[in-house]
Amino acid sequence: MKSDDPIQPYTTGSVISRDGTAIGYRQLGQGPGVIIVHGGMQAAQNFMKLANALASQYTLYIPDRRGRGASGAPGPGYGIEKECEDIEALLIKTGARFIFGLSSGAIISLNATLRFTTIRKAAIYEPPFAIDPSVPDYRFIDRYNREIAAGNYGGAFMTIVKGLRIAGLMGFIPRFVLVPVLKLLFKKEKLNDSDVSLKHLVTTFKYDYILVDETKGELNQFGQVKAKVLLLSGSKSPGYLKRVIHSLEKIIIHSRHVEFKGLDHMGSDNSGKPNVVAEELRQFFGNE
Repeated sequence: MKSDDPIQPYTTGSVISRDGTAIGYRQLGQGPGVIIVHGGMQAAQNFMKLANALASQYTLYIPDRRGRGASGAPGPGYGIEKECEDIEALLIKTGARFIFGLSSGAIISLNATLRFTTIRKAAIYEPPFAIDPSVPDYRFIDRYNREIAAGNYGGAFMTIVKGLRIAGLMGFIPRFVLVPVLKLLFKKEKLNDSDVSLKHLVTTFKYDYILVDETKGELNQFGQVKAKVLLLSGSKSPGYLKRVIHSLEKIIIHSRHVEFKGLDHMGSDNSGKPNVVAEELRQFFGNE
């Protein structure tokens, strides 16, 4: 199945995490269970094409992370432990043994794989761990916070993508041109009933930053991961993300690295080429 085929119908469900927070998820497909964990400025809706491409062989569970869509608020004490507890609740309810995560979702997925031995295979797409001075200068978070406080969501969006060096062609267009366009986009955005607006997703990036900051300098612990790990990256992604992948490749014993030619950080997103990523995932999760 290709990612541009009509999206199969999905059902919705929820689990209750350890602290009582409800975590909503979408479910589609048939076969062994795979949990898909989205990254920053995303929700379950961003991985429907990837899920669709895998649905003939796997059952996909795609949660809205805390603070988004069908899930509850991040709550006090938010951090990597809370996110892992949410994954644990999904593992217990669904019996899933495979996981895929992108960006901050990859940080969560790898930490969950370290904690929960029921995860047998993990596919990790460019986790933005802070490992050395080559990572983006996260001082841009101060500007982002000011823009969110002022209601300048278009400016905050541009601050994120430029700060993370994932702006692509937008990086060559001046802010004063793009911000009004984004403001209009926020107003005109067409959403399904269960989708989350991009405007709201922009406001949740502060939680993804918490995960990056909290896991700083903790890469070596993943040498204890027993599961098989597929490390994924795009040839057009920023160098600091590639360095993280190469570091993990040396640390994780049962790991293999695949770089997708022509793809960038958003390769598995609806806006990328999820069918290409799905083919690699299909082989990885299918081979024992």
